Amino acid sequence: MPAVTVNVKWGKQKFDNVEVNTDEPPETFKAQLFALSGVPPDRQKLLMKGKTIQDDAWGDIKLTNGSGIMMMGSTEGVPTGPPPAASSKDGKDPSSSAADEEDDNPLGLMNLGNTCYLNATVQCFRAIPELRKALKNFSGSFAGFDSEQAKSQSVTQAVKVTYDEMDRNPEKVVPVVLVETMRKAYPRFAERGEHGGYAQQDANEAWTELMNNLKKQLGAATPNSNVVDQYLRGEFAVTMKCKESETEPVVQFREPFLQLSCFINQDVKYLQAGLAGRLRETITKHSETLGRDAEFEKVNKIDRLPAYLTVQLVRFFFKERAAVGAKILKDVKFPFMLDVFDLCSEVLQKKLVPMRQKFKDTDDYLTERAIKLTKGLVKEDDDEPHVDEPFSFSDDVGSNNSGFYELQAVLTHQGRTNNSGHYVGWVKRGDIWLKFDDDKVSGVHPEEILKLSGGGDWHCAYLLLYGPRPLRTYPKPATETTAPATTAKSGPEDMPVD
Repeated sequence: MPAVTVNVKWGKQKFDNVEVNTDEPPETFKAQLFALSGVPPDRQKLLMKGKTIQDDAWGDIKLTNGSGIMMMGSTEGVPTGPPPAASSKDGKDPSSSAADEEDDNPLGLMNLGNTCYLNATVQCFRAIPELRKALKNFSGSFAGFDSEQAKSQSVTQAVKVTYDEMDRNPEKVVPVVLVETMRKAYPRFAERGEHGGYAQQDANEAWTELMNNLKKQLGAATPNSNVVDQYLRGEFAVTMKCKESETEPVVQFREPFLQLSCFINQDVKYLQAGLAGRLRETITKHSETLGRDAEFEKVNKIDRLPAYLTVQLVRFFFKERAAVGAKILKDVKFPFMLDVFDLCSEVLQKKLVPMRQKFKDTDDYLTERAIKLTKGLVKEDDDEPHVDEPFSFSDDVGSNNSGFYELQAVLTHQGRTNNSGHYVGWVKRGDIWLKFDDDKVSGVHPEEILKLSGGGDWHCAYLLLYGPRPLRTYPKPATETTAPATTAKSGPEDMPVD
């Protein structure tokens, strides 16, 4: 059989059991590694037993099941190093992980009648440790539904109850409290279909409603703020210019967002292209100068990046003739490692540069060390002195200070319309990916996640949750000098000799 499975090591990151078809040239294998790591094929260097694997032919490289391959290279833009095995959780830095402990009890949630949309959403939310911790500390209670305040408190309490049950229950959880609370708070989630059963609902609507309710109830470390605003809210710097009048003043303002939208058309093949296209649009509004409606160009640039970035792939639209919601099945590729630097304002880009430089320096160090490892000049040391860098700006807890993100969860839809089909959550827990199909939980290979990009009747990515990409730096040891500083004298005869 020409197909074998190999293990690839990229710095501290490992990709096990990657299938290689040796009938195909190595450049095909490099394309697979690009999908897994984000490192473009032309920036990859593959080594096996000290030999370099070329692009066009395997040559005398003989692959067998379990063969080990070392990859060197960096992602596009400013080179980045691979993420460490685990981020810091010592609580010393306000922007480090807020989870008290690793979630090692991945429980499923029973479907209570077309409630997969809610189950998948709740599972994806659990990928945000700061949100889990805030819910654990929430001291509210069920307050009824007579006001917006009471409604948001009841919904938040229902999510807390569900998570508490998931933390202590050794088996699957029946989320009846959450389901019934959502149906009472928002009657549309209690709509019934033509056969009398509960109708399927849109997962993005549930995602948005839950997030808005949690935003009202969950406090944060800083005054007059909340966990959702701190860790999930971004801001646009917006410029509005009239296209029909040169004398109309240009308007600039800021606009918050809790998710970015990727609109899909025939030209959008990659997530980044869809995101960029959405940031510049033409709208119609009243012109004070012309005294009538006119076309304005609206340009958005991200001016505040949240630690956790939600992206909606806008797949559903309304067909007026058929009076149904239809779905765009087009294949839109999304990466494990996302860089949004080009979507940011110039002001924010300048602030991101220092941390991006640290990523580059670390990548250079790890590449150099990897070469020394292949030559036997150094030994691998998992306890090498290191520093887990904060992912937020020191004056903005919950922000992203590099522009680099790592995929944490995917919410998918399988079906042809938004009021039918099935939703599933795919969540990264530690170094593995789990598929949460209601009460059925199973491990999946990372390559399976990349197959969720669409293009057919298989599960299509609908919502993506990206988290901060961790950075572990390795301080250089102090340089030794040949003479004590106290004996140093001026004059060429006293200069130290290397």
